[in-house]
Amino acid sequence: MIAKLIRQNRSCRRFDQNHIIDITLLKELVDLARLSASAANRQPLKFVLASRPRINDQIFSCLTWAAYLKDWPGPRDGEKPTAYILILGDSAISKEINCDHGIAAQSILLGAREKGLAGCIFGTVNRKKLMDLLDLPPQHKILLVLAIGKPREKAVVEAVGSDGNIRYWRDAAEVHHVPKRKLADIIIAEY
Repeated sequence: MIAKLIRQNRSCRRFDQNHIIDITLLKELVDLARLSASAANRQPLKFVLASRPRINDQIFSCLTWAAYLKDWPGPRDGEKPTAYILILGDSAISKEINCDHGIAAQSILLGAREKGLAGCIFGTVNRKKLMDLLDLPPQHKILLVLAIGKPREKAVVEAVGSDGNIRYWRDAAEVHHVPKRKLADIIIAEY
């Protein structure tokens, strides 16, 4: 089951904007993050949940979409995410977040895939603008933003070509292609 979810869990950048996501479902997904591993069990992560169109529009305005797709400005109206989860680090708990936010993001997105949803992790965020828009206290640092919704695109995984290019791309049918290195290319030793 977990292998299937991981294989299905590709970054999604076009969503069915008519599919509304209830805040209760976002809480269920964050609960998966809450139960996930945390360095030294510090649990320094906090979360902001958004599923209202006005707030979603504000969050959307702070994100940079698909840097490799130079001619694509991002999802059009009708294709935007209908929910967001912001992953924050609470400096009052710990100054060191380590990899907690990556673990939390993966747990949330695997939970979303299990429910027929998809998401995209954003590290390129206008953090100052978003902090101001949401009036977040300065002790919280925005680490990642997760866009979540019902997928409206197909993504396929393929082997990295002989040229070594790892950039994702879209074909004429708007299928999203994601090159991945071969297993033999990433294992450097076996003992």
